[in-house]
Amino acid sequence: MNRPADKKDSRTPSPPYGYSRECAYSREEQMHIVAEFHAHKIRPSRIAYRIGIDIAFIEELIAGESEAELFPRLVAHYRKQRFQQRMRDTNTRSAISRYEQQQKIELEFREETEL
Repeated sequence: MNRPADKKDSRTPSPPYGYSRECAYSREEQMHIVAEFHAHKIRPSRIAYRIGIDIAFIEELIAGESEAELFPRLVAHYRKQRFQQRMRDTNTRSAISRYEQQQKIELEFREETEL
């Protein structure tokens, strides 16, 4: 779509790839945020866009290049929390549906923790 040269484009420019705002969190808080989002299977580019954390730092954490001991423990912690929350959420379902959902959640959790 071509715009006439005499009309000024009033839209704001797109942010650089992976960023929508400045990050106001400390490095340790960023690690916790990335671990929690990673445990919930959120893509690194989405984390960077929503929170403003440097995508290179996110990818370093996930690849194990930075904080190789702490980050996997944080992810495991948040995965366990996610598992427990999902299991609690199944209590609203009927008996057979609840059982099937719990089996699915347990299988997913085992697959995630084996990685």
